[in-house]
Amino acid sequence: MKLNDKIYIAGHMGLVGSAIVRQLELTSFTNLIMRTHKELDLTNQSEVQAFFKKEKPDYVILAAAKVGGIHANNAYPADFIYQNIMIEANIINSAYENKVKRLLFLGSTCIYPKAVEQPMREDALLTGTLEPTNEPYALAKIAGIKLCESYNRQHGTDFRSVMPTNLYGVNDNFHPENSHVIPALMQRLHQAKLNNDIEVVVWGTGNAMREFLYVDDMAAASLFVLGLDEENYKANTQSMLSHINVGTGKDVTIREMAEAIKKVVGYKGNLTFDTTKPDGAPRKLIDVTRLEDMGWKYGVNLDEGLNKTYKWYLNKYFKI
Repeated sequence: MKLNDKIYIAGHMGLVGSAIVRQLELTSFTNLIMRTHKELDLTNQSEVQAFFKKEKPDYVILAAAKVGGIHANNAYPADFIYQNIMIEANIINSAYENKVKRLLFLGSTCIYPKAVEQPMREDALLTGTLEPTNEPYALAKIAGIKLCESYNRQHGTDFRSVMPTNLYGVNDNFHPENSHVIPALMQRLHQAKLNNDIEVVVWGTGNAMREFLYVDDMAAASLFVLGLDEENYKANTQSMLSHINVGTGKDVTIREMAEAIKKVVGYKGNLTFDTTKPDGAPRKLIDVTRLEDMGWKYGVNLDEGLNKTYKWYLNKYFKI
């Protein structure tokens, strides 16, 4: 990619999209295209078509999505499947019609079956039943992968997919119910510290295992895959199994993660676990061999990432 290439980042205000914009700006890319939801409704086909026809981007990073934790996925399943499929279909088709050089689609490791062998390899896709709590979202993300592969096979496009593990970091959504586990718990523990609460209740048993990747690492991996020469990319992927896992290859229990956040925040009370609430998948650890073979590995460990995230949270919401 050249520094003056026109790059459209869909979802530039979200967790991953904003991190990708930061990385691009740090590396002196100067021709970035971004639109807010008010400026461009990505679920509206005619709006997306008109935008692509006018702007003619060279590269597209598809980081736009409706996202949320277990509670949000349970409460709004129709929103998750409809909005995500529409966003993907509109952008991918318009990218093809307007001869975009390369597109990168960002998915999620929830695409893998619930009872899949750990760590999860790329070839585990479509080999079993999905985790019910976020099945609609997962199906939408699988559709995104298959859209990219199908357009590549039929039209000779160069559309690539990366599947990040659980992400956290700067610019995350800090809401106690409609957010992912790290920001939700960090926000609740911070409030509990201010209120001198004696305990904070965490959903589930605490035994579920998860892998967490700091969002700046995800941005770096995304740009690495987008910039890979075609020979290296094709040597490590297959036409109908082209997605690439992005993570650390290391997991922790929810209990361990909660204790780590408690330490970073400085909360002195107790953590209790509500076993009547669902855990989600029992374990989620991905195999990152494919990406490591291509030449990329993560750089920020969990403690470092949590510290960075908490400092940003304090500055953003409390000006500390």
